[in-house]
Amino acid sequence: MTPLRQRMLEDMEMRNLSPNTQKNYVRQVEQFAVHFGKSPDQLGPEEIRTYLLSLVRRDASCNRFNVSRCALRFFFRVTLKREFPDIVCAKRPKKLPVVLSQGEVAQLLATPKKLKHRAILSTLYAAGLRVSELVGLRVADIDSKRMVIHVRQGKGNKDRYVMLSPMLLELLRAYWQERRPKEWLFPVTVRCVQLLCAAMARKAKLTKHVSPHTLRHSFATHLLENGENIRKIQVLLGHRSVQTTARYLHVSMEAITSTCSPLDRLATKSTAAPASQRENSLPPATEEGGGS
Repeated sequence: MTPLRQRMLEDMEMRNLSPNTQKNYVRQVEQFAVHFGKSPDQLGPEEIRTYLLSLVRRDASCNRFNVSRCALRFFFRVTLKREFPDIVCAKRPKKLPVVLSQGEVAQLLATPKKLKHRAILSTLYAAGLRVSELVGLRVADIDSKRMVIHVRQGKGNKDRYVMLSPMLLELLRAYWQERRPKEWLFPVTVRCVQLLCAAMARKAKLTKHVSPHTLRHSFATHLLENGENIRKIQVLLGHRSVQTTARYLHVSMEAITSTCSPLDRLATKSTAAPASQRENSLPPATEEGGGS
């Protein structure tokens, strides 16, 4: 390891950046150096601009562009104490998350034959965990006395508690009896869980793209459809802003289908008006009719 890389890693460690962020930042700076065939400390603002522009022209994703920009910004400003050009982040297109119906979730969770796989998928859905939070769960994080799960160092390096479903607890106890995990509840990698979700979705013959985050999206949407308060859902998900949680209003079928269209209200008013007019404009009774 070069002294320059070691220094950058130490800078990131002192700022408490997550191991994944550190790994991604080092990789992005390395690719920047490879692009020009020089050590990154021999490059400057003009090369940064040229490199980021090349990512745009190669149709790199917004996420790739933004991670590269943040990594180079950290490297030049923090590690090298140099100037960084005024380049803004790419604006990400706003897409609605993929959400499974409750029936599709039940179908997915019933698909795995192995108890371990069923426990992994069930924990993702029952607690709304990120995949990194799932693989970081320890056996001691399952608190059956208080019926909560302790999520340690989630996104933003924040701890939180989520509810422990009685059904999930029963499943986890059966899994523990079978596998007897020592420290880590699920000794697997993030990639393994991602592949598991995709494989089980294919086996369950689901037409939607299913990832670990799909189960988290489904958890939030189903809670919203069941009438849970959006701020409570925000706390359970570990969102910094309630606006992030509010996007599930856009995919909640209950919220959408239970909302009356203004067209229907207009139709109701238009049919009610003539009826009242007819009531008020009845012809007076004639003398021949006796008025009764």
